[in-house]
Order: sequence, then structure tokens, then C-alpha cells
Amino acid sequence: MTNALPLPDFTHERVEVITGRRSGLFVAVALHSSVLGSALGGARLWTYPSWTDALGDALRLSAAMTLKNAAAGLDAGGGKSVIGLPEGTVLDADRRRAAFLDLGDAVESLGGLYRTAEDVGSTTDDMLVVSERTAHVVGLPDSVGGSGEPAGPTSLGVYASLVATLERAVGTSDVAGRRITIAGLGQVGSRLAERLTSEHAALTVTDVNPAKRALAADLGAAWVEPSEAHLVPADVFVPAGIGGVLTDDVIDALDARAVCGPANNPLAERSGADRLAQRGILYAPDFVVNAGGVIYLDGVAKQRGTMDEIMGRVAGIGDTIRRVFDEAETRRVTPLAAAEGLAAERLAVGARSSALV
Repeated sequence: MTNALPLPDFTHERVEVITGRRSGLFVAVALHSSVLGSALGGARLWTYPSWTDALGDALRLSAAMTLKNAAAGLDAGGGKSVIGLPEGTVLDADRRRAAFLDLGDAVESLGGLYRTAEDVGSTTDDMLVVSERTAHVVGLPDSVGGSGEPAGPTSLGVYASLVATLERAVGTSDVAGRRITIAGLGQVGSRLAERLTSEHAALTVTDVNPAKRALAADLGAAWVEPSEAHLVPADVFVPAGIGGVLTDDVIDALDARAVCGPANNPLAERSGADRLAQRGILYAPDFVVNAGGVIYLDGVAKQRGTMDEIMGRVAGIGDTIRRVFDEAETRRVTPLAAAEGLAAERLAVGARSSALV
């Protein structure tokens, strides 16, 4: 799912790694931080070259969830779980069910310090299987009274972020006529593409799955090969697929005024934020942009207001992005450093509060 990315410093509170007793598959649950409350982060099902790659993904993603949940203002820590498939593995229905029962056991072993949800490769129906083994799961199907698929709220948050990014990069929030390239047409990317088309953006799209060409045709969007997406002149480049796509070489060739997208960890190296700034390319940090799903899931699970109020908080991600840009300009740092600072402030308050208990 990701290019080769560096591992974060190991500051995790707890990491559970098991071989599923039913499925025989690698399962990792990484709890990075519970300073702000029970951690929340999805369960990724993906193919990896080795179990170490799967573990590395869990460590990176869980650390990013701490930043995401803190910057989003949630009373939730950061965690992530990964079910790693050996290359060439195809799961039948029985083994898939077994894998998510194994995940449920692993989540339960943390005693409520971590709540899981659907993520790349997993579904709300998979979360229903997880719920047979633990109550610490959110995002169950609508059919059983759950909050359902969070891709819609995630897409709304990305759209709000993109509008805020356009304001800062080109001086207007009007999407019509703006050149936008979306690299990745999964659940979130495809929803965003549909909305931007309805608002008359000049859209270019791509995906590693060539079957997605059909969606491009339906939308009247231009199609480009994945390896060439960053070369298309754009007002905003939207990474919406794999992590690590913004390598030094890609950044140096990127023909865009800004980057704003839902892909987790799109920077191959943290120094990429400085590299973008040196080229005058505005960067909206991913862990702020893509927080709509967790805001929605956490709000529904904790019954934090009406649905309209929860979705209003999702749309408010645009204002958070504006604050990040303002902080970056005032402090003369990159937007990434400003967003990390915003998260660090909340974590510091949470740590002090915890120390008084």
C-alpha cells in the first residue's frame, strides 16, 4: 500500500503482534498514544512483501493517527491495526472471516485502549465480524444500526480542505475552471472527483487500476497514467492513493501550485515538506485533510450531537487548514510543522491532565 517509508521513532505505548490462530495471518495492533483517550484508527487489510513491512505500516499509521485525532480536536488517541497478506494470497470468504475474528481478539486484548474501524482493504461488514469478538469497534453497517461507511465524511473534509487550499494558493475558493489532478480513485477519491465535476473543475484523474478509466469517462475527466499524474499542470495535486508518492524526484518535477489530498503519509520523507516550500508549492498536511472519517465515527459512537452537527464539524476541517496556513506564515515554518505544533499543543494539555488523575 505504501512505497518504502521511514519508520517513526518508537514512542508507541503498546504493540500487539500475533499469528491469527484461525487464519494463520500476521495481525498487528499498534497503540501509539492514549493520552487524549481511547485510541481510534482503522484496520488495514493489505498485501506486503514481508511481515516486517506490515508491522512498519502499522507503526507509521498509528503515529499519524495520534496527530490526526489531536489536530481534529478529538478526545481520542492514535492507533492502527494491520492484517498482512503474503504476496499472492487470495482470501476466500471463510479465511477472510477468520482473519477479522483474529483481529477482534487482538483488539480485545488491549482492554478498550484502542477502537478499530474499517480502512483500506476492509469494510463495514468486516467490522461486524470483528464485533463478534470485541465491543471496541466502530463503523458497523447501517443495517445493524451502525454509522456505516465513513468515506463520505472523509471526502467532505477533503473538499473543505481543498477549497481552503485554493483560497490560499490562487486567491479564490471557486472550484469552477480550476485544474485539479486526483491520483487515486478509491472510495474517497471517486467521491471527490464526482463533486468537483459537478462544480465544473477541469479534472484530470488516474488510478493504478485501469478499470477506473470508466469512471473518468463517465465524469468527462481527462485520464493520465499514474506515473505521469504529477507532470500535469494543476492548481491542486490531490494524492488519494498510496503513501510515499511524493518522493524528492516527484516533488522536483511536480507541476502544481498546491498539494491537498487524503492519502496517508504522502511524503516519502519528512523533508519533502521543506522541498515543497522551497518550490513555492503549498502543502496541506494529510493528517488534517483526511480527518473527516474519524471525526464522523467518533462523533456518532459517542453521540456528540445531531448528524448535522457532526457533519458541520467535518466541514470545519477547512477552517483548521486555514489556521494551519496562518500559523505557518506567522511562524515562518512549513504547514506540516505548523500542523504538528497544533497537535502537540493538545497532546501536551492531555498529558498534563492525565498526570493529575
